[in-house]
Parts: sequence; structure tokens; C-alpha cells
Amino acid sequence: MIDDVLMPIHGGTDSGPTPRYDFSTNANSLGPDPRALAAVQAADPSHYPDPLYTSLHDALAEFHQVPPEHVAVGGGTSELIHRLTRWRYLRGPMLILPPTFSEYARAAQPAELPLLRASSGEAFLRLLPKATLAFLCVPNNPTGEIYDFIEEAAHIAERHRIALVLDLAYYYLLPDPPRLPSNTWRLYSPNKAHGLTGVRAGYLIAPQSLVHFRNLAPSWVVGVHGEALLRAVMQEASQAWLARSRQELWQLRSQLAEGLRQQGLEVRESPANFLLVKVGRATAVARQLHSMGFRVRDCTSFGLPEWLRLSAQPAAAQAELLEALPRCMKART
Repeated sequence: MIDDVLMPIHGGTDSGPTPRYDFSTNANSLGPDPRALAAVQAADPSHYPDPLYTSLHDALAEFHQVPPEHVAVGGGTSELIHRLTRWRYLRGPMLILPPTFSEYARAAQPAELPLLRASSGEAFLRLLPKATLAFLCVPNNPTGEIYDFIEEAAHIAERHRIALVLDLAYYYLLPDPPRLPSNTWRLYSPNKAHGLTGVRAGYLIAPQSLVHFRNLAPSWVVGVHGEALLRAVMQEASQAWLARSRQELWQLRSQLAEGLRQQGLEVRESPANFLLVKVGRATAVARQLHSMGFRVRDCTSFGLPEWLRLSAQPAAAQAELLEALPRCMKART
């Protein structure tokens, strides 16, 4: 049975006033990457981009050392996820491993794909041969988990001709990224790591030709600003900026985790730039924090109703949150 279609719940500001501090988004809080921002600002919006994105596909292919026809750009990875579910070659059951990014399940609904939900890594491997399309987030959102069965899953997927898609939204924010099997499908959304989430651009790399898949997109699916972002983040200056900012983000995440633990709270720390904290009634606490100018990610929609997801933010923002959080939890007990 297909669930009712739900509106997406993500990080970032909502329709209300802009919060003083936004811990809900996992975008690089030290951004934006100045070189990428300059490239976006310099883009000329008075003309269309190349509708085939030929030179952009070539540049991304060279960067990742794959054939150009194995690359497809999109209007962010959410658009690419929805496009994958509509591709007739992948029509069939879709497999996910909750709790994870809600867009996978949401994309399956309008596409009317049967949705298989694994309860563990072992169940994921057991169910994988029954799927046509499967998603794993590396590291997983919201738990930060890095799965130790990716290689085995890739072997199963190759044997049964399954598209195993690795969502790498936070992959480049890891201190020790795992090796990615060459036969997996890979989704990249560099706007998060480079602190420019308002620019909607991402791309897919597959172990096969994506020329037909490209044709499923609407015309000019990526605007000139998105094209400028994707070109910029491949450059050495942007890569160096990201390497420097990662070090600071990991320190900020550890500081936030320690501050929460000193308040007696249970913390599940990601190796990337975010963590989970157990606060009891997460929705009520999140609303109370919102009224005080903080936006946090209530994990109820992930199936974790006692947990909030928080991103690594600068020290001043952390101090304010750590002062407000006990009052919010007390008010809602």
C-alpha cells in the first residue's frame, strides 16, 4: 500500500521569522565557500545554460574519472531521487533502511513504487534481491551511521542488477570517508558541504550510461547559478577551503556534544557535522526552542520522537542553545 503523500520536512528556515540560530540545517555553518559564492555571483543569468550541459558533464566526468555519459546533473539531489523513481528501467520495489532521509520514501509515493523498509543492515541485505532500486545515505541522515555492509550490498546489487544508490550529501564532511564500490550509483550535493544550500544543483554518477535518464528532466533543470556552483567546487581553491572548514566543524560538533552530555543528555555523535540528542518529547521541545529563536530538527518524522538533530554551529550559537535547552525541556515535562 502506498502511504499518503507527505510534505517534506527538512532543515532551514520555515515560513515564520528567520531564527536567530539555525541548528536544523546540516549545511556547512562556516560557509559559504568564498570561491564558490564568487562564482555563483558572477554567473550571467541573462542567458540559458547549455540544455545538454555537455561541458559540465565532461568536467564532472574528468573530476571523478568516469565516462561523461555516466554523469547526469539535476536540480539538487531531491530532484534526481524523484527522477530515478520515474525511470522505466528502475520501475519495481524500492528499498530503504529507516530512519533515513525522508525524500526516498516520499519519491516512491507519487511514482507508486512498492516500498520495502528494512529494520537492520542484515534485513537490508536479505531484502535487496527483491528490489529494483535501493538507497543508502553515507553517512546516514539523521543517525550519522556509516554502514559496514556497503561492499556486500554492492556485490548483491551487481549480481541481481539492482541500482544501489549511495546518497553522499555529507560524505565530504567525514574525516575518513569509506571507499565507494565502483558499481554503485552515487548522488552528490556539494551545496551542503560548501554552505550554499539555496543553490539547487547536484549530480548523479552511475556505472552505466545515463543519456536516456537525462532526457527525463525538464529543460534547463539546472540554472546558470547551479552550473557555476558545480564548476566551482571542483576547483583546488574550493577543495582547500572545504578541507580547512571540516577540521573546525568536527571540533564544533565535539564541543556541542560535550556541552549536551554535561547536561546529562544522551548524545549520538555523527562523524560528520551533526549529532542526535535525546530530549524526550522532541516536537514539544523543538516548538519551545523555536519560540525562543532557535530552529532544530525534530526527528519525529524519522521515527525518532525523542530525539533532535543538531548541526555544528559556531561557539556563540552553541552557548545560547545550551542555556535555552534545559528551560525548554523543563517547560515541556
